[in-house]
Amino acid sequence: MSIDFSFLQGHLVDLTHNYSSETIYWPTEEGFKLETEFDGITEKGYYYSAKKFSAPEHGGTHMDAPIHFAKNGKTVDQIPLHQLFGQAIVIDVSKEVVKNPDYQVSIQDFGNWESSFGKIPDGVIVLLYTGFGKYWPDRFKYLGTSKTGKEALTDLHFPGLHPDAAKWLVENRKINAIGLDTQSIDYGKSEFFETHRILCTKNIPFFENVANLDKIPVSGIFVIALPMKIEGGSGAPLRLVAIIP
Repeated sequence: MSIDFSFLQGHLVDLTHNYSSETIYWPTEEGFKLETEFDGITEKGYYYSAKKFSAPEHGGTHMDAPIHFAKNGKTVDQIPLHQLFGQAIVIDVSKEVVKNPDYQVSIQDFGNWESSFGKIPDGVIVLLYTGFGKYWPDRFKYLGTSKTGKEALTDLHFPGLHPDAAKWLVENRKINAIGLDTQSIDYGKSEFFETHRILCTKNIPFFENVANLDKIPVSGIFVIALPMKIEGGSGAPLRLVAIIP
């Protein structure tokens, strides 16, 4: 059987932030740690390097699995691969966000996209471009605060997806996944994480802290989203790549 891989001949865009000591996590998390176990010349005379890392599930460019906010939702390892690969579209709300850093992507924003490009295709991966990726890794600009711990949570300011728009999307369109260039799919001032709950209940995975959304077109692209396959995981580091044919 022959397989057509011609679409892979397009331009590749890495939508993933590096993992390092600068990687942004939720203010209550410790963050990414990389430790050297060995780096140098061995007793037998050849160079060898080995390190170990530790990190929370939710930070950097990562995927939230439905179990994160739905008791019976799928874990990272249970999400079908077909939900993590395919056609993608970009909803650009960056102009609105410039005027309001607490902006929430609305039903009207989806309607505006469809007015220009037609109905959102079935099985698509939706990417929300807010423009906040330009602030990475400046915690103050990206999160609205440089504080850490619980006291930081009331000072968070960044855009997200409005619960009404999330509800409309899962009830009226058949998407495989959704992602955006902020720390959370719910905007910074959210207290009840309604958008998380709506998506997780429908077993729709989503990607947070997506990079380089300003470098891809709003339609006609493919996305490959490969999380670390953590058994039972509620989330995982993600390598996200866009292909522009």
